[in-house]
Amino acid sequence: MAVSFSLLQFSKRSENIKPAKSFESFPSSIESWEGSRYFFDQKVYDVLGVDDSVAINYTNPENKMVQLYIGFYQSQKEGDLIHSPKNCMPGSGWNIVESGIEKVNIESLDKSIRVIRLKLQKGSQKQFVLYWFHSRGRIISSEYMQKIWLVIDSVTRRRTDGSFVRLVSPVYENEKETLEILKNFTSSLYPYLKKYIPS
Repeated sequence: MAVSFSLLQFSKRSENIKPAKSFESFPSSIESWEGSRYFFDQKVYDVLGVDDSVAINYTNPENKMVQLYIGFYQSQKEGDLIHSPKNCMPGSGWNIVESGIEKVNIESLDKSIRVIRLKLQKGSQKQFVLYWFHSRGRIISSEYMQKIWLVIDSVTRRRTDGSFVRLVSPVYENEKETLEILKNFTSSLYPYLKKYIPS
């Protein structure tokens, strides 16, 4: 009974993990990319349940666009879980025609990370999405493993905070070029993520 009581009290304990820096200050300029912020309707934020977030449309000198969204969750104990694009994108009219894992070289780390890749289509429009779960010092490229690590870290580290990073770009001349644009942007973006997302 004592152990059960202790676990119950632990599960109710609020987490005090916050972003290393508020996403309000997230830069609108990243190397040659210049961005403008955009915002969702309040109803969307209510559904997402994020504690902090940023959404920016970046454009490079060649007029190519990458849409960035980062959502931070201080705690995922009370039902506010990170939403996967695999669930919400089809609801907005985009069909997932391809899903896989993309290896992205991060120059600042001198190594690569694995992220989830989606190819979406709505009528004649196509776009690619790269996303991952940036949670408690890990880059997680699987919804399944995200849940596994969430349980493990809630017990061993008393943390369920986490972040979700999503990049979207319309397909331009060809799909390979679009993927390279997204991967290069990810490499440029990564050092900034470390300044905001707690490890």
